[in-house]
Amino acid sequence: MATPGTVAFHTLGCKLNFSETSTISRLFEEKGYAVVKFKEPADIYVINTCSVTDFADRKCRKVVRQALKNAPQAYIVVIGCYAQLKPDEIADIPGVDLVLGAAEKFNILNYIDNISKSPGKGMVSAGEVKEASTFINSFSFGDRTRSFLKVQDGCNYKCSFCTIPQARGKSRSNTVESVVADAVKIAEMGVKEIVLTGVNIGDFGNGTEVIEGMKPKKEALFIDLIRALDEVEGIERFRISSIEPNLLTKEIIDFVATSKRFAPHFHIPLQSGNNKQLQQMRRRYKRELYQERVEWIKNRMPHCCIGVDVIVGFPGETEEDFLETYRFVNELDVSYLHVFTYSERANTPAAEMDGVVEVGERRRRNEMLRILSEKKQRYFYEQHLETSRPVLFEARDIKGVMSGFTDNYIKVSTSYNADFSNKVAQVNLESINQNGEMCIHITEEAFV
Repeated sequence: MATPGTVAFHTLGCKLNFSETSTISRLFEEKGYAVVKFKEPADIYVINTCSVTDFADRKCRKVVRQALKNAPQAYIVVIGCYAQLKPDEIADIPGVDLVLGAAEKFNILNYIDNISKSPGKGMVSAGEVKEASTFINSFSFGDRTRSFLKVQDGCNYKCSFCTIPQARGKSRSNTVESVVADAVKIAEMGVKEIVLTGVNIGDFGNGTEVIEGMKPKKEALFIDLIRALDEVEGIERFRISSIEPNLLTKEIIDFVATSKRFAPHFHIPLQSGNNKQLQQMRRRYKRELYQERVEWIKNRMPHCCIGVDVIVGFPGETEEDFLETYRFVNELDVSYLHVFTYSERANTPAAEMDGVVEVGERRRRNEMLRILSEKKQRYFYEQHLETSRPVLFEARDIKGVMSGFTDNYIKVSTSYNADFSNKVAQVNLESINQNGEMCIHITEEAFV
């Protein structure tokens, strides 16, 4: 396709994917393409995929159909984790013209020049994942009030249920100086909040090049990165995305507690509340360490929001195992849960394990923890009624209502006012509405 036309993007999965989609979108714009919304007709549709669950795989097929419905003659390009893991399977999906792997996706424009429509199988360019050995800077801009800034990629952990190392390769990081430069650039664009993203961001510091057979030297640690970012002018707040409990050191927690810009909000994967399951999952901690981290956070920051990832229905999880997890999470002073129903992933040790949990039982356990999450979040919100917190407001107008988040991740809503968008206001948290959001009354004098 020699002449620049229109291109649309759709992102499945995590914040890291959003940062990379946005960066690829800017590459197209620099080449003269006009970026349009995914629901609009376009010459090219780029779908950035996830492969954490079977649902994400099926979602890819659905999005391809949606794109072709918008523009039947459009070129369909699929990138991302699913594209690296199952490129030939994706290429067989009717309408898919090009599949790019982890090492190829940022060179997408080189492939677009030679793309063509054919009734047969789509073209595939997806080398071995070890070829994805360099770090590519990425951050999102324009689609949300906050920016997702990629600081790390890949993972050296080998959790028994996870395909991410197969999809993204070994752990590698940006440099502190380069991340700070990106943050300064984002601040100059007028963004007020940056979310630090990666596959395993607590492992920050591995070199940009991963040499086979050699352990990369750590040039810096995650604590060094956040200390440097705390000095970036123009950003109101930094938020740390998911970080492993064994890498969330007390030093990091203590720094966030006294920092100028880092939000009192941690999202810490637990996955299971009993040590037998944690060992089978090949996690690098025990529940006692997790509890210790939560208690340390709450001791230093009683107002801190703590999110938790939990997997239910993992092979060998008995009813008593599940109830032990339930009781453990219930007793923890955490704020909300992200509950995942275990799904078998090809080429993972967990898929070969005995003790398969019936799918209906997995769903029942998911529902129990989802209800617990609602109770946890409600309690956390109630603790903050009649207190004052800074809120960053989003730009969206939903039936005359706009929303935003406090520094400690309480969602608030108020009557829409375009002047409030992308601004921070110190507000009083007054009540909780039927949607579970905090209601506030806001005036122009509230802005800081």
